[in-house]
Amino acid sequence: MQVRADKVSVEGPHGTLLPPTSLTVAEGELAVLHGDPGVGITAFGLALAGRVKPTTGTVTVDHATSADSAAKLRDAVAVVDSPDVSEPDDALPLRVVVGEELALAHRPAGKDAVLRWLTEHDLAGQAGVRFENLAPEVRTRLLTNLAAERRGVRMLVLDRPDRHTSEVEGWWMLAREHAERGLAVVVLTATVPVGALPSTPALAGADQQPPPQRCAPPEEPGATAIITGEHDTTGAEA
Repeated sequence: MQVRADKVSVEGPHGTLLPPTSLTVAEGELAVLHGDPGVGITAFGLALAGRVKPTTGTVTVDHATSADSAAKLRDAVAVVDSPDVSEPDDALPLRVVVGEELALAHRPAGKDAVLRWLTEHDLAGQAGVRFENLAPEVRTRLLTNLAAERRGVRMLVLDRPDRHTSEVEGWWMLAREHAERGLAVVVLTATVPVGALPSTPALAGADQQPPPQRCAPPEEPGATAIITGEHDTTGAEA
């Protein structure tokens, strides 16, 4: 699967949220997009996931027709820890957050299943900890791993893990791990300085971008479908 955003822009009620931005990423690749703090970079991630229609530009995805491409993206792309979209409630205990994420993955989500998952990931001792009190690296790894376990997910969009920590290595290695396993991975960043990133990132508002990092062997090329339309953020979910 390859997802390509071509000069995608998003307008909000009070002006431009995202200037025209391009990015291409395929399964087994890792791309980092850096932009200004705020909702604009999130809007780009939601456009990649088929949850926001671009005001201008297109998003294309393999193996779909133009009629059902947005639904294909919603099924194939998980947006991780996006503020006001998929970010868990900070006041919830860890066991509740894990249960909700397992339910999203259409997996058993009862008390025993949650405890089993936490035990397998060495987190059983933190089951009652408020989610806001988890270490940043634990938070990002947990949410990313749970999203990757959802049925049919082939691409992950990590929304600004740098807002939780100035340490880059943890989320960078996590993103690489999932790309090496064959998923397409996009990490949105805004807080960490560009010079602190491990590689040259794509930039919000740019058309010419550096290629994503290839972490796994490429898949066979497939057909491409186009998504384009009026801006629509109503009911966006991840």
